Amino acid sequence: MTATQTSDQRDTEGHHPDGHRSGGPAGPPTGRDAELKALAERAGRELEDAPALDVLTWATTTFGPRFCVTSSMEDAVVAHLAARAMPGVDVVFLDTGYHFPETIGTRDAVEVVMDVNLITLTPRRTVAEQDAEHGPRLHDRDPDLCCALRKVKPLEEGLTHYDAWATGLRRDESPTRANTPVVGWDAKRRKVKVSPIARWTQDDVDRYVTEHGVLTNPLLMDGYASVGCAPCTRRVQAGEDARTGRWAGRAKTECGLHG
Repeated sequence: MTATQTSDQRDTEGHHPDGHRSGGPAGPPTGRDAELKALAERAGRELEDAPALDVLTWATTTFGPRFCVTSSMEDAVVAHLAARAMPGVDVVFLDTGYHFPETIGTRDAVEVVMDVNLITLTPRRTVAEQDAEHGPRLHDRDPDLCCALRKVKPLEEGLTHYDAWATGLRRDESPTRANTPVVGWDAKRRKVKVSPIARWTQDDVDRYVTEHGVLTNPLLMDGYASVGCAPCTRRVQAGEDARTGRWAGRAKTECGLHG
């Protein structure tokens, strides 16, 4: 099953059905937020050395349908792991309008071959509408604003009805990700954030892909170590870390989804 949701189709006020807000400015957690924060911090300590599948089994058992996996479709490792823990798990993909065709193809293949419920989120405005409002090639002039409009805001709205979400972040990817917790508290969105392969290396990822026949983006075989939007992604050179090919020549290393 596939669902495509625009920002206009989601609850743009960010209200959780049981009353607390998700997204918006972070503040001191109260009520259910405080409970979730304490749960995340405890699980982060207890699951630090747990296998990735055990981490996802905990997450899917704890949150059930209020848990989802987000995937950039660089590979489908975390989605594959989560589907083993909970068949039919929601896998959320952000279609920014700037993806490589290979990335869209990977998404479509994941839907066909994996036991997941694929949900595609799209920004409030198309690329053409954004160009009309902000001028062409906003990603070149103000990449932070472009990411905010096409990634951060749609994800915040798309995660409204979940209490926890999983990512494929790994500590070895870049210095900015070196302290990624296996389970932590996402204060910005007031949700539990699960990074089950945080302790993995690229060798671990490659081994899992080979052992389980997991789908990967073809661009990973064409010199790309990290795959994002086409205008802001390049191939990497030998010895460069995986994130070097993103926003090359700029101090920017993250799109804003993870801090």
